[in-house]
Amino acid sequence: MHLTITRNSWPIAGTFTIARGSKTSAETVTVTLSDGQHVGNGECVPYARYDETVDGVISALESQKAAIEKIQTREMISALALPHAARNALDCALWDLEAKRSGEPVWQLADVNEPQAVTTAYTISLGDPATMAEAAKAASHRPLLKIKLGRDGDGDRLAAIREAVPLARLIVDANEGWRAHSIDEMLAHCVKQRVELVEQPLPANDDEALRGITKPVILCADESAHGLESLDGLLGKYHAINIKLDKTGGLTPALAMARAAKVRDLKIMIGCMVGSSLAMAPAFLLAGYADYIDLDGPLLLAKDREHAIQYDGGTMQPPPRALWG
Repeated sequence: MHLTITRNSWPIAGTFTIARGSKTSAETVTVTLSDGQHVGNGECVPYARYDETVDGVISALESQKAAIEKIQTREMISALALPHAARNALDCALWDLEAKRSGEPVWQLADVNEPQAVTTAYTISLGDPATMAEAAKAASHRPLLKIKLGRDGDGDRLAAIREAVPLARLIVDANEGWRAHSIDEMLAHCVKQRVELVEQPLPANDDEALRGITKPVILCADESAHGLESLDGLLGKYHAINIKLDKTGGLTPALAMARAAKVRDLKIMIGCMVGSSLAMAPAFLLAGYADYIDLDGPLLLAKDREHAIQYDGGTMQPPPRALWG
C-alpha cells in the first residue's frame, strides 16, 4: 500500500464560537491509502482540547508510514503509536479501501443497518442573546437546534432563543463551561425553556458532582467520554454519551463503544468536530444506534468536498459512495 497525507483548511461560513474560543476555519488531515488499483480515504480533525494538532498528527503519521503501509487489518492500528485523530483517519481509510476492493458498501461490511435519511442537529454558535436568537430564528426551518453555551448569561441566551423559536427542539452544549455550584440553577433554566438534553455541563475533571444532583433533563458526556474504558465511570453521572470518531480513534472502536453503551442503557449521540463530508460519512453509519444525531459539520463550512453529503433543512441524506464507503 501507499500512504498519502494531506493537510486541508476549510473556511467556516462566518465564525464558529464555543465556550473555549472561536475559529474561522476547520483544519483537517486526510489519509489516503492506495493498493495501486483501489483508493481509500479518511478525514480527521485534530482537536486542541485533547492535546492534538494538525502538525502533530501529520508528524505521527509520517513517522509510522513504513508500518502503516504494511497494515493488513484495521486491528493492527492499535499497535501503532498514533494520536486518536490519526487513528480515526487511518481506520476510516481502511474501511473505504475494503469497500472498494470488495464492491460491498461499508454498512454491510460493518454489519449495521443500511443508512437512511436522519434528522441532524444544527449548531448555533455562542454569542450575545440577541445575536443567538437571530441565528436561531434564521435556522428555524431546522427542527433540532444545538445551542452552544458555557459563559455568564446563559439563562438570558436560552430565554431569547426560545422566544425566537417557540416550536424548535433544543439541545444544549455547555462545553465544560458551567460549574458545580450553579448546576442546579442552569438545569432549571433548561427545564423552563424546554431543553431536551445538556451536553457536558461541567469540566471532565470535575463532573463527580453530577452524581448527587437531580437530573431533570438528559445529561450527555462528551469531553468525559472517550473509549470503552470510560463507559463504566460515566454511569450514575450521565444518561447519554457523545460518540465522536476523532475521540474513539475511528469507526471500528466507535462501533464497539456504541454496542457497549446500549448494553449499559446509555443513550447515544453521534457527534462530530467541524469538518467536511468525508469526516461525517463514517460516523453516519452509527445512526442506527443513536438517539440524537449531530453531524452538521459541513453545514458550517463555506465550501464542502466534491460528492458532498446532501442536507435538506434538518434532514441529512446518506453519504454517496462516490464520497466514501
